[in-house]
Amino acid sequence: MSGIVLAAPASGAGKTTVTLALLRLLHRQGIVVRGAKSGPDYIDPAFHAAACGAPCPNLDAWAMPPSRLAGLMRGEGLLVVEGAMGLFDGAPPDGRGAVADIARLFGLPVILVVDAGRMAGSIAPLVTGFAGYDPGVRVAGVILNNVGSPRHEAMLRRALAPLELPVLAALRRDKGLSLGSRHLGLVQAAERPDLEAFLDRAADALELTLDEETLLSLAAPLPQAGLTPLLSPPAQVIAVARDAAFSFTYPHLLADWRAAGAEIREFSPLADDPVPEAGFVYLPGGYPELHAGRLSVASRFMTSLRTAARDAEIYGECGGYMVLGDSLCDADGRVHPMAGLLPLETSFAERRLHLGYRRVKAFCGPLHGSFAAHEFHYATTLRREGAPLFEVEDAEGNRMPDSGISKGRVHGSFVHVIDRCA
Repeated sequence: MSGIVLAAPASGAGKTTVTLALLRLLHRQGIVVRGAKSGPDYIDPAFHAAACGAPCPNLDAWAMPPSRLAGLMRGEGLLVVEGAMGLFDGAPPDGRGAVADIARLFGLPVILVVDAGRMAGSIAPLVTGFAGYDPGVRVAGVILNNVGSPRHEAMLRRALAPLELPVLAALRRDKGLSLGSRHLGLVQAAERPDLEAFLDRAADALELTLDEETLLSLAAPLPQAGLTPLLSPPAQVIAVARDAAFSFTYPHLLADWRAAGAEIREFSPLADDPVPEAGFVYLPGGYPELHAGRLSVASRFMTSLRTAARDAEIYGECGGYMVLGDSLCDADGRVHPMAGLLPLETSFAERRLHLGYRRVKAFCGPLHGSFAAHEFHYATTLRREGAPLFEVEDAEGNRMPDSGISKGRVHGSFVHVIDRCA
């Protein structure tokens, strides 16, 4: 049980590609390896799992206490933690929640992934600055990405030599190793028919240049995990929507519910599955706006959802919240009728970014108490009526407008719940 952190000076350096390449390379060599993703990210973990065959937890140093983080890190073999954004980029006002917090808290070494495509000698002051910025965060090595040629690589290595930090790999520029994206992040792993070929190609490229022995020697022991309070299940039997339109669920949330004795019954609205019999129906976030036409005519799903509202509690997060509303307007301006269980109309015709950590307190509904959460969507609310679901503060403690709607047994908001507030 040991771990390393892969981080970068900024977004776009190629952290995810390098992480996937490393996970796939070690996995196919028979080394027990697992991935983890720092921060509130629903998409990258599916790529991690595909690369190495092991579930990928989210490690959120803003929303989770150390005991929760340690529990999620527990497991066999090498844990490769992929950072989000830059190494020290976290929430205001003090940068809390950055991947540097995880490295500092658990003494994990940081491997800095640097996009070297437009630099040579300037890489030295860049790496020097990151390595010396925080004495509690140990930058233990460098992986060069987007290297143009052997001559370019030699220039970079020569510039870094006085720092006495090992250059663990120098990946050549390769357009075939780019990952497609859309408005909420990467195109989902399940949507890439070429995923296996991509992972193997990335692993092949890394294998040509990786100093594997040195990298593995840098890994530090993982912490001993203590007891973590579980999030209580809202019902004994829980129906969870799961498909390309409803894919944004945190594994630790479902794991908590299962560990507390709840039964999880998954179903696919896109396949027009009826909602399973349950005491609680959970519609998570995802990309319903990309599938609004199919969802609006999924008659078995919609009819059973409306029927379920008579006896079960129904809760929608972000995309699920929009589907519970009266209508959803897609990016082309087409309006699609939705479930009609909440007085809500949303639109993607004019996109507006809503992003940030949130602290929320439930006024009512199946989720009792206060939670650490986040919000990330581009939808515009055209109409929202009725009693709100959550009282909301941002990461700096500033009061924000109340969020969501609660109507009878049906509840929802744009907020994604991560963990209970300490």
